[in-house]
Amino acid sequence: MLDPDQLAALRAPIQFETDLRGQRLRFESTWGLFSPREIDEGTRLLLQHVQVAPQADCLDLGCGYGPIGLTLAALAPQGQTLMVDKDFVAVDFAQHNAALNGLNNARGLLSNGFEQIPPEARFDLIASNVPAKVGKELLALLLHDAHARLRPGGQLYLVTISGLRAFFKRNLQEVFGNYDKLKQGAHYTVALAQRIER
Repeated sequence: MLDPDQLAALRAPIQFETDLRGQRLRFESTWGLFSPREIDEGTRLLLQHVQVAPQADCLDLGCGYGPIGLTLAALAPQGQTLMVDKDFVAVDFAQHNAALNGLNNARGLLSNGFEQIPPEARFDLIASNVPAKVGKELLALLLHDAHARLRPGGQLYLVTISGLRAFFKRNLQEVFGNYDKLKQGAHYTVALAQRIER
């Protein structure tokens, strides 16, 4: 049995600082969110390969407590970054972490994929650390929706477990007409697709 002090410690927000793409960022998270105590390997790998312009409007799809979205917001201070997740706890922490880091150009939104994103919203860059177990049907929907919401020339960056690499290569080529494998690590693969007007 845990005593009251141990229980109180478990309920307190988890706090840490880290460097992401040269940005020193502070995070608070909680148990039940993905990788609550540190930035996971896939997210770090993705952020190493993202190329973002200072004025880019960005979307972090499945933001968790915000490491990808807040890094994008810091790298694109003249743009706006939207962070979405279907978990209200994740969105609350992402929103809190934006304020914690003084990133007024980032905000969180509760949304299952693109459902709650305003229909007129368009992005220059969409990034996602894709959950492995959401199912191929939802993944297919997300790719089609991402293509529809990118501006011409806009880019979709994904990091996935390497076991899904062939699925994403096939589907990105089908939806976007292109696929670029930026990095394949032992466990994760970073892929890029670009919206090209035909």
